[in-house]
Amino acid sequence: MRLLISPASPFVRKVRVLLRETGLLDQVEEVNVTTTPLASDPTVLAVNPIGKIPALMRDDGPALYDSRVITRFLNEVAGAALYPEGQIWDVLTLEATADGIMEAAVLMTYELRFRPEAQQSAAWTEAQWAKASRAVAAINDRWMGHLAGPVNIGQISVGCALSYLDLRHDLRNWRAGNADLAAWHAAWVLRDSMVATAT
Repeated sequence: MRLLISPASPFVRKVRVLLRETGLLDQVEEVNVTTTPLASDPTVLAVNPIGKIPALMRDDGPALYDSRVITRFLNEVAGAALYPEGQIWDVLTLEATADGIMEAAVLMTYELRFRPEAQQSAAWTEAQWAKASRAVAAINDRWMGHLAGPVNIGQISVGCALSYLDLRHDLRNWRAGNADLAAWHAAWVLRDSMVATAT
């Protein structure tokens, strides 16, 4: 299998961390592509009509895309337990919350990088940050218990989302008022899978 990636993407990183946590890295070739919201890489467009990464090119079927589809598929391939049935709805909700942080943070980055300065909207950017900061606070206030115990996709997603905030929006200081989550993240980023996928 081949995974189309851009290492800075938090959605890509989530899949790359999963590959390392499940021991699947030797079964999946990571292929770097250069793609933007204004100009999708032709290799990506050939397998994902939306033009987004990650995309997983399989040997025995059409490519899979959307990080949540890919991680669920790879979890099955590995016979792993990153989607524990006894906690499935909580884990999926935590994953969705983390993905919402990623989406808002990526849109903030795109606003500054790909829209002409005269067309940029500070109000729109702040609205995206409000989404991300509310989600971070919700995890800190309501979900910390789900970040303990055996590794699951919720933990991986939260770790990647917070690390992306550090990468692109560190001046926003998501840690303020979120001490428990900040302490968890400080330990999480020391995992081999996170160190190996850091940009």
